[in-house]
Amino acid sequence: MDTNSVLDIGLNALVLAAKLSAPVLVTALVVGFAISLFQSVTQIQEVTLSFVPKAIAVAVALFVTGHWMIAEAVGFTTELFARIPSLLKGG
Repeated sequence: MDTNSVLDIGLNALVLAAKLSAPVLVTALVVGFAISLFQSVTQIQEVTLSFVPKAIAVAVALFVTGHWMIAEAVGFTTELFARIPSLLKGG
């Protein structure tokens, strides 16, 4: 196993991590921004007002994109297992 193979696997793992976390993070960001904007306009400073909608939105995002996330993770793992023979012989 050479340096290029290790870097390729590491890069693919980082890209996969970014792809899998993006739907949840973007959803939390958008809902958090909307709630923050609502709180600043109405001057309501309630902690649960920002937490509960964000938690619900993240749960919905996980429910909607969960199948895709699992398929991506399984595909990456399958690809790694398929590459084991070529990695061991150095080719």
